Amino acid sequence: MNALRTLAFVTNADKSGAVELTRELLTLAKAAGVKTKHTIRLAIARGWLTGCDACCVIGGDGTLLGVAREAARAQVPIIGVNRGSLGFLTTFSADEARAQFASLLRGEFNLAYRSLLACSTSPSRHDIALNDVLIKDQVNSRIVRLEVFANDQLVTEYTCDGLIFSTPTGSTAYNLSAGGPLISPDAGVIAMTPICPHTLSNRSIIFREDVRLRVQSNNPQSTLLIAMDGQRNLVSGADTPIEITISPLKLPLAQRLDYEHFAVVRTKLHWSGGFIERK
Repeated sequence: MNALRTLAFVTNADKSGAVELTRELLTLAKAAGVKTKHTIRLAIARGWLTGCDACCVIGGDGTLLGVAREAARAQVPIIGVNRGSLGFLTTFSADEARAQFASLLRGEFNLAYRSLLACSTSPSRHDIALNDVLIKDQVNSRIVRLEVFANDQLVTEYTCDGLIFSTPTGSTAYNLSAGGPLISPDAGVIAMTPICPHTLSNRSIIFREDVRLRVQSNNPQSTLLIAMDGQRNLVSGADTPIEITISPLKLPLAQRLDYEHFAVVRTKLHWSGGFIERK
């Protein structure tokens, strides 16, 4: 990666210490001769990242998710600095960002290209998601009856509270909470996990990344809510199929040169254990 010449900052001002950390990093960037731009608006406008070499997002994973769509469209790498809780996506701590910022400005980081989901309800109504696409009834208390097709072949009909379609990146988010599998971020797959299915044998299904999924409601009275990364919503009537595929776009995500995904997973999920000596 070449040295950064123009760096954007997106700061979640509601996160403790985020504004102060931003000031520190802005000062370091300007001292190194790097042009900067800054916003505390979490829903950045289309085109705002044009001409930037990278975007430093200071907040939590939710803050990064709000920037991911535009960063993927502009192919601008995101440097995520965690001021939230878990921080699976914002992999730099505040101390790491301070200590390594000079080398980051020199372009000394790796890029991981994370897959995105594309979801559409019509040619004019579509969106992309880094973590997941959630399909549920617009009325929270109602169950849904959904048919799922993979490449036009029926998978099954679900009676459940909703369906989660997850990228490998999103496997540590809602998918994991709903009992879905953890997936290595470079795996070329989509995970489908039902939420509270009425048939106990309904479990997560893993599809190849070239699959074309179609979801249809079997309840003519139902209006479906489609949540993209838990932040942006589409609405679909019962007679409107929902199509989900892997997007041709990928999100460039900056990582430390010594980054290890499962080291992060072990830390964030508090995994423990060691070798058992056998006698």
